[in-house]
Amino acid sequence: MKLKISKGKYERLKTCADERGIIAALAVDHRQNLLHAIASARGSEATSDDLSTFKTTVANVLAPYASALLLDPDHNLRFKSEHEYSPSIMLAYEQSSYDHGAGDRLPDLLPEWSVRRLVEAGAQAIKILLYYNPFDAGRVNVIKQVYVERIGAECAALEVPFFLEPLVYDKTIGDAQGLAFARRKPDYVARTMDEFSRPRYGVDILKVELPINPAFVADTRAFNGTQAAYTRQEALTLLRETARVTSLPFIYLSAGASNEVFCEMLELAAEAGAQFAGVLCGRATWQQGIQIYARQGVQALEDWLTVHGTNNIQSINRVLSTSAVPWWQSYDLSA
Repeated sequence: MKLKISKGKYERLKTCADERGIIAALAVDHRQNLLHAIASARGSEATSDDLSTFKTTVANVLAPYASALLLDPDHNLRFKSEHEYSPSIMLAYEQSSYDHGAGDRLPDLLPEWSVRRLVEAGAQAIKILLYYNPFDAGRVNVIKQVYVERIGAECAALEVPFFLEPLVYDKTIGDAQGLAFARRKPDYVARTMDEFSRPRYGVDILKVELPINPAFVADTRAFNGTQAAYTRQEALTLLRETARVTSLPFIYLSAGASNEVFCEMLELAAEAGAQFAGVLCGRATWQQGIQIYARQGVQALEDWLTVHGTNNIQSINRVLSTSAVPWWQSYDLSA
């Protein structure tokens, strides 16, 4: 049975996708993690102006190649495309949540914003990042579930699409990029997708991680050459089975993977038969530009983006053209 969607949400979601219904969106909402990366590459302090300059430059150069841009209201609202094409704007609503600490990672919203104010600022969709472990203490997960319910209700009241980005974690495992977590990740991702697909949350699009860590997939170019967590066939099965746990349209995020690795994993997902509706990724497209900006400045960044950043986003778009499915195939558009 297809899902119901309001007319207002449907019309806004259409603006976030291309004419085929594929979401080919670029994320430029990174905040504290990006600030730290610029400072690390420079070897000295980075400022809020650095953050705004970097993000605005990325948005300006790559806007013509994206179906939508995910921005944050604190640093991105001065984005002005110099091109005839102006993509749809999504806005992040959560406080910067790239916190890799050992706690419960309880979320919070930007205190000076509401969904209404974000829509008034030009948002065609709202994005929330949420750290989640389906096996966390009951009280912790209830707090996170209620948080999502409230945002879903706020978005429903204003008929604005709600993109939820749940990122799985395990505070008992020290290295989230290691083999132990790679083996647990498929189950965590599947259970999390299943939970937030329930109608009570009001989510319209899930922005999800790959259920596998590419570095541990044997017989792929991404494999790190040490111990594998999955065979290639097991990875295909995990991609296929995880995709089937949700009736919602879902899109993949790059999670810091290189462009080459991300494209290979999208091709693997397509081979598995995963019915994904596109991507909303950032670092796979522009992360190499951080070093350029930190050491050579904004003009060097713009030059790098014009050649290499453009090539990166176009390579992702080429994969989507043969692999992704329209977001609207999950919805009853007559509702």
